[in-house]
Amino acid sequence: MQHKHLLSLLTIFLARSGVVCNGTSSRVSAQSWVDGINPGWNLGNTLDGIPDEGDWGNPRVVPSTFDDVKKAGFKGVRLPVTWAYHFDTEAPDYIVNPSWLQRVSDVVDMVLERDMYVLINVHHDSWTWADVTQASANYTQIEENLLAYEPINEPPGTTAAHAAELRKLENLFLKAISDAGGFNPERVVTLNGPQENSDLTSQYFIRPTNITNSWAIQYHYYSPYPFIFSAWGSTIWGSAADKAALEADIANIRYNFTDVPLIIGEWAASPVATEIAARWRYFDFLVRTAAKYNTSTVLWDNGADFLDRANHIWRDQTAIDIYMSALGGEANALPDSTTDPDAMTQFTNADLFVRVGQNVTSQSLPYIIPLNTSLVSITGDDNNLLTGGADNSIFGKTIVFSASLLRSYFTFSASPGSIANLTLEFSSGADLTSNLVLWDTPTINSTSSSVAAANGPSISIPVQWKGINKPATVKAVTANGTYLVDDFTKYYGPSQNARTTYNSQWNWDTNNLIITAAAVNAVKSLGEDVIFTFEFYPRVSGNAVDYTLTV
Repeated sequence: MQHKHLLSLLTIFLARSGVVCNGTSSRVSAQSWVDGINPGWNLGNTLDGIPDEGDWGNPRVVPSTFDDVKKAGFKGVRLPVTWAYHFDTEAPDYIVNPSWLQRVSDVVDMVLERDMYVLINVHHDSWTWADVTQASANYTQIEENLLAYEPINEPPGTTAAHAAELRKLENLFLKAISDAGGFNPERVVTLNGPQENSDLTSQYFIRPTNITNSWAIQYHYYSPYPFIFSAWGSTIWGSAADKAALEADIANIRYNFTDVPLIIGEWAASPVATEIAARWRYFDFLVRTAAKYNTSTVLWDNGADFLDRANHIWRDQTAIDIYMSALGGEANALPDSTTDPDAMTQFTNADLFVRVGQNVTSQSLPYIIPLNTSLVSITGDDNNLLTGGADNSIFGKTIVFSASLLRSYFTFSASPGSIANLTLEFSSGADLTSNLVLWDTPTINSTSSSVAAANGPSISIPVQWKGINKPATVKAVTANGTYLVDDFTKYYGPSQNARTTYNSQWNWDTNNLIITAAAVNAVKSLGEDVIFTFEFYPRVSGNAVDYTLTV
């Protein structure tokens, strides 16, 4: 492998099925390759870290990670790689550091040795040398650089002119592949539109001409933004309108490119940012809809979302099981929950909640159960089978958990938090879990502070959790009702008015609620005291704490 050029690596699909030990190569169609990687998994925030592997908090890649990924049912791996910080020389050669190139090659081999497909890209370089939208963009320098590289991850752009420049760069890339010889002209390549956004791609993508490589279109899908990124109190998903909007997005790009293989190279509904019942329904519907429109999917995983790489555990195994079942055409039973954005409170039955001091009675939880699918069994953490009658009963699509069963878990000596998990096995599809949660309103050590006395760029508020150990959302208003940010939320439902965005205005860690530096600065700019109302799960009246930031 040449260290001067990355043509045998970058966003060129490598599959063991297409490379033979005797030094020959069999041509693989783009559609066969796209079908073969489905479902795929992203090794996010790792080789694409800035400036180096591990700098974004993930451990150094080890082969066993891909054992975990393959065991879960994934067929291929997308390897995001940032190259901008690993050039040994500048123009015109742009030689990549041999050690870095060898490291990328070693990780590729880890995947190929497990007979999985590999997709490699140029990732955060779009922030540096390859941003064609900047007024100061040096197109000549970008083109020189790309001669040794490939179409870039989520390239900035919003206009036809930007798309035309991106196509010019991709044409240079394709020519370089052809000129490089070897197996490169046989490989499948992926091309994209501005931002790898489905709408912008549908509108502006320019088909390549005189191309010899088989090719597909890649786009990314993180929609609806408020739900996926926990913005503006949007903790629900799954209404008829929600589903129609998602299907319209995926159908639109398919109808614009009926003869082109399509792959969603990134998508996710993170366990960190989304409510569990809504997330499971989103997984099921997106995967089925993508399959309906012959589109492959590659799950984004930044290391903190799905696979706990160090402990070899999936943080939401049920979501992964739903993914695989949906892709395999099996019917999944799903938990019911609120879908009305105008609702004052939010119901979810992925968790079974009992409040501290509440009289423990039977609970009836509705499920979305497909035709010809039935509940087979319910088991506890100890693998004891919980039989019907005394423990539970079924009425249509509603499961009733008896008072005696719940009292065996929610005892007088139980402390707030997750008490147990019940596993619900159905005749088709993924098993579901029901987390038994004893909850009360969390408490905080203090209820106010001054921005002038803020210790550091953000403010950490010690919290004593008493149930689900994370906020649902955060409201931020002044005493007279002025919204701190995002005044447009006044047009949304009552559970969204004045709500802010996770990781932009608020966050949390094991022991603290966090008001971010951006929110602190917004309070300073506003020049008024702001009340931050941290709301928790379950989203019911009273399950919140106020913290006032004074100026």
